[in-house]
Amino acid sequence: MLNGFLRKVLGKSESRDVAKKRLKFALIYDKLEVSDDTLESLHRDIVEVISRYFEIDQDAFKLDIHRTDDLSALVVNTPIISAKHRH
Repeated sequence: MLNGFLRKVLGKSESRDVAKKRLKFALIYDKLEVSDDTLESLHRDIVEVISRYFEIDQDAFKLDIHRTDDLSALVVNTPIISAKHRH
């Protein structure tokens, strides 16, 4: 009981969850054989394309790969500040 309380107070379970999530993504990337260079290039390309149409918070842009047993999904999440008006 005291151990559980200390975990909550010290946040050890939170850091453990973060570590598990990082490991999970690393395993997914390895299974899909996606290199870090490829992911960085994809990140830059997607930001460039989205930025043509929207002003976005590039610092908050996130690119993830979610995987189930039979499917992988590319998930892009970015705050949109405003739409750009094209003439």
